[in-house]
Amino acid sequence: MTTTTMTDPETLRIITPELPSDKELVLRVIPMPADTNSNGDIFGGWVMAQVDLAASVLPARIAQGRVATVAVNEFVFKQPVRVGDILSFYARITRIGNTSIAVDVEVFAERMSLQGQHIKVTEATVTYVAIDDNGHSRPLPKAARPAS
Repeated sequence: MTTTTMTDPETLRIITPELPSDKELVLRVIPMPADTNSNGDIFGGWVMAQVDLAASVLPARIAQGRVATVAVNEFVFKQPVRVGDILSFYARITRIGNTSIAVDVEVFAERMSLQGQHIKVTEATVTYVAIDDNGHSRPLPKAARPAS
């Protein structure tokens, strides 16, 4: 039987990954006891809602207005989220179409017991579409769209 300690190289790689330098910090939040599931961990749906909020920040800037989620292309829960974790959400635009924008999001937890160290807990790819006041898709501003 192998014993893992907090100083094992593999454990340290998981606990202290490099925070993304190619993504923007778009949200920080601390989950509370009301957000837990029956196992005592943070409910996955709560995490998904926070990712949706975080991922919409950059598309809303580019669209210069309202955006709506049209697809969750990928969503991976890598580690459980716990009450009191400080969650940091990093986002990067991966594709801009005529009306839609795809975003990659990585979520890192700073555990209460491991201050200053981060664990990647979730990653996702979400697609948004720019919408008008009636909720219909609309073109992105010309400066944001790819050249035709």
